[in-house]
Amino acid sequence: MPHSTPDSRAGSSSTESGGPASNWLSPEQLLAWRTFSRMMAKLPWALECQLQRSAGLSFVEYHALAMLSEHADHTMRMSELAALTNASLSRLSHLVKRLEQRELVRREPDPDNGRFTNAILTERGYATLVAAAPAHVAGVRELVVDALSPAQLRQLGTAAEVILRRMHSPDAG
Repeated sequence: MPHSTPDSRAGSSSTESGGPASNWLSPEQLLAWRTFSRMMAKLPWALECQLQRSAGLSFVEYHALAMLSEHADHTMRMSELAALTNASLSRLSHLVKRLEQRELVRREPDPDNGRFTNAILTERGYATLVAAAPAHVAGVRELVVDALSPAQLRQLGTAAEVILRRMHSPDAG
């Protein structure tokens, strides 16, 4: 679906088929959106490649290990980890299975409620995360942090928070 109308249709409020009015993006909005979209597509790939080269981990694997490392006893319910990694429970289950095969994570029934399964970061998983972190942080610093002034970085963080809140609002489509 197009984001803006051709110049000849600028200012038109209906679609070519005469359907409901569209709120087309202005040229400035379109430029900002396309630039942001390219960055969203390329940044995860750049970070993924760096993590694969330096640690043999995918971005989501690194993220899951990092989330586990930040919780008490390096343990989280699978459902909570799925939410934090933005993965379905099925996708996370496949991911954790791969991490289990590498002895980076193990699964156990939740002792408080056997209907749930916990993911637990192993000592080997923690060591892998600790070894991967410096190169990952260097990549984040090179691609994002050092590319922006402190004010731009604060603006980026603020803008990202606004977008995330809107995505998680009950009205989000």
